[in-house]
Amino acid sequence: MDFHKVNYKAFIYTCFSTIGAILQFKFPSCDLMKATLKYLAGIAGPSGYGSKTTAEQVTQVCSVSFTSQLTAIITGATSGIGAETARVLAKRGVRLVIPARDLKKAAILKEAIKKQSPWAADIILLEIDLSSFASIQRFCAQFLSLGLPLHILINNAGKFSQKMEFSEDKFELSFATNYLGHFLLTEMLLDKMVETAEQTGIEGRIVNVSSVVHNWVKRDKFCFSQMLNPKNYNGTRAYAQSKLANILHAKELSRQLKARNANVAINAVHPGIVKTGITRDHKGFITDSLYFMASKLLKSTSQGSASTCYVALNPQTRGVSGKYFADCNECHCSALANDEIEARKLWKHTRALIHRRSFPGITIFS
Repeated sequence: MDFHKVNYKAFIYTCFSTIGAILQFKFPSCDLMKATLKYLAGIAGPSGYGSKTTAEQVTQVCSVSFTSQLTAIITGATSGIGAETARVLAKRGVRLVIPARDLKKAAILKEAIKKQSPWAADIILLEIDLSSFASIQRFCAQFLSLGLPLHILINNAGKFSQKMEFSEDKFELSFATNYLGHFLLTEMLLDKMVETAEQTGIEGRIVNVSSVVHNWVKRDKFCFSQMLNPKNYNGTRAYAQSKLANILHAKELSRQLKARNANVAINAVHPGIVKTGITRDHKGFITDSLYFMASKLLKSTSQGSASTCYVALNPQTRGVSGKYFADCNECHCSALANDEIEARKLWKHTRALIHRRSFPGITIFS
């Protein structure tokens, strides 16, 4: 989550919620203290990595002879953790396809990556608006026409809207961008990923970037029709609902891929709360003091992109699918996010919505 996208009230709430998520108030006091110290100190978990690990560190073990064979699509790559993810994957030799709404920003990113890593593989820029079904279709048609393989899909782009806005398809903008857009993108590229895995023998990997804020969503507030067109809008709640949907999407698609014996894995990650320029927008003693205290819990963009890069590229996650990661380690998500019935129900609602929109060429597996 980038703080510059979140309002002041949400910033305060996020800080305290993050503390709560880290401490997991259900733990005994001794375990609570250990968990807190482990996070603050960046002590490694079972994977050998922790909260202070960077994206470069988790990809150091990857052989360039292997990564240079790979092609990855990364949404939301023009800023924040998406840009850092793109930089690190390019440094490791991965060919990048960057879908962007603003191609000028994408071009600046490409130039910066090439300047830092002249040996980097191709970086292809294509236009997309993830809140628009028609735009997603155009992007997928353009990409597929290139005849490239596809090994990695990172659904990273995120939208936080303080006031209620709607996409061109008339859906609430955060939900349309964060969940519906990535669902459709994944579906339209899934056959290519399965085909690439079959032809190359290399496991395909899909990463849904979610957030710890999915824990805020209560079961009675998770209603598909209300998320499409909320009666009482709350930006933080809408964002949290979309992040919960990202995890449920990963769980259900993982189940379906396993049933097909497809060599493609999908997982969800919480990148952490990442330091950005919120203090430029909200000056004052309370904000500055709160930011100072919270800064002990915040991550740099390199640390924030570590979990994404770990799940996308590290050999330790081979064969792992349908899981939720934070700090480069598998961890627990909410009971609602683990609900297989809820995941299947959300899938069916989304599939029905897409079918009603009559998009040709989309295969959705039940």
